[in-house]
Amino acid sequence: MKKLAILLFAVLFAIPSFPQDKKEESGGKFSGYMFGDYYYYIDNHDPDLKDQRGIWFRRIYFTYDYNINSSFSTRLRLEMGNEFNFEQAKTMVPFVKDAWLKYKFSKQAFIIGISPTPTWNVVEKMWGYRSVEKTPLDLQKMGSSRDFGLALKGQFDKSGIFKYHLMFSNGSSNKQEIDKGKSGLLSLGLYPSQKWVIELYADYADHAGNTDWYTLQAFMGYVTKNLRAGLQYADQTRQKENTADQKMRVASLFIVGAVSEQVSLLGRVDRNLDPNLKGEKISYIPFAEAKNTFFVGGVDWHPVKGVSFIPNVEFVKYDETDDGVTPTSDVIARVTFFWKFK
Repeated sequence: MKKLAILLFAVLFAIPSFPQDKKEESGGKFSGYMFGDYYYYIDNHDPDLKDQRGIWFRRIYFTYDYNINSSFSTRLRLEMGNEFNFEQAKTMVPFVKDAWLKYKFSKQAFIIGISPTPTWNVVEKMWGYRSVEKTPLDLQKMGSSRDFGLALKGQFDKSGIFKYHLMFSNGSSNKQEIDKGKSGLLSLGLYPSQKWVIELYADYADHAGNTDWYTLQAFMGYVTKNLRAGLQYADQTRQKENTADQKMRVASLFIVGAVSEQVSLLGRVDRNLDPNLKGEKISYIPFAEAKNTFFVGGVDWHPVKGVSFIPNVEFVKYDETDDGVTPTSDVIARVTFFWKFK
């Protein structure tokens, strides 16, 4: 881990000096987006949630991007949303999602601050429906979309066939650092054509005692004007003190297709090969502690650019547990709404 930090600092100090050009114009812009649902829990492994219904904002983002000059840029993004808590009504409270400074040089970028991790950045862009559901590792709490640290990303060649994203961070997401442990994350991407992407990813999170996390992931995506598809597999090991290590493995397949200029179909299936011991704490769609298959399908009607109404259904089919009990399946019907401004 120390070697990784030294490498990033070495790259930083190796960046050539840059004279300030007073002729360069700076400028910024505000943007953002919002999404939420009208939801109805048709059935659930937790009987208290059955027939629960209502409307909520799951996420609201408010972003300010500022270009200092042709080399330097910065972003501040605030996030807010409703909490998954049917016991206590709370107002939405904003917090810092992104706060970074970027320096671009020779098809590379050095970033310092709270910035996106390489864990599922590529997968989420290919999936394209964060408004409907998180990508598998995000949904199962196997990592974080943001972290505070140093990052280096770019391409190895002029044509951009080989890309990378390296990060050394606190391992505390966008929260305050309170321990000595750090994280190292690396993704390597192959873009042989405009239609295909192949990404290999690995990370290491140093936690207190013998409780470190290791993650390996492979992703392959295909995209055309009217079709997107992706195949993903991830394997995570979580060390445990005085007990066997916990495994978290997930395989996922998604397909998104446009049937007209204003209508698209989307579908995804995740196979969770191990029980998630903290599945009940997953926001909006808590999972029982059992192996399961997760399905989501919907229809996206986008009457104008940047506005979508997406009727969709989420379904979780559980395997039998070691105790011989099969939890009741989860069925959630929703109408997801999404809009953005910039």
